[in-house]
This record gives sequence, C-alpha cells and structure tokens, in this order.
Amino acid sequence: MIRLLVIGLLLYIGYRIVISLTSAKKPLATRGENHGSAGVETHRDPVCGVYVSEETAVVGTHDGQRHYFCSMNCLEKYREQLDHSSP
Repeated sequence: MIRLLVIGLLLYIGYRIVISLTSAKKPLATRGENHGSAGVETHRDPVCGVYVSEETAVVGTHDGQRHYFCSMNCLEKYREQLDHSSP
C-alpha cells in the first residue's frame, strides 16, 4: 500500500515537472517609463536606477521638472550632485 502511494507521488511530481517545462513562458516586460503593475505609473530614480511608483516615490523638482526618488537619501545625493556641478 505504501509502495503505491510513493509511486503515485513520484508520478505526480514528474507530471508537474513536465508541465512546467513545456508551458509557455510569459514575455519579459520592456523597460520604459510605464512598467510594473498595470495602471501604475513608474519612474526611474536618477541616482540609483531603481524604478519607483508615483505613490511611494520621494518627489523633487529641478528647473520645473519633477524627479522621482526611491528614498530621501537618493534625493539628497542628487541635490549634492547639482551643488557640485553648478559654478
């Protein structure tokens, strides 16, 4: 009886492996301004390159343009870079 259960379990595991290997894979999302969950606008952090959603981002402005950051630390680094580059 136990032998039948073990054989059945091994057959089921083999079946699941075969199915997972033969199933169609979803294409990777292309990188762009709007990627991530559907309907959620994301932006690339100019300091570290992480994509953040508008709801969770720390927003800074420079020359009238909004920039989105993953943290206050990245915003401060961006401001430091601006201070060093200006004459």
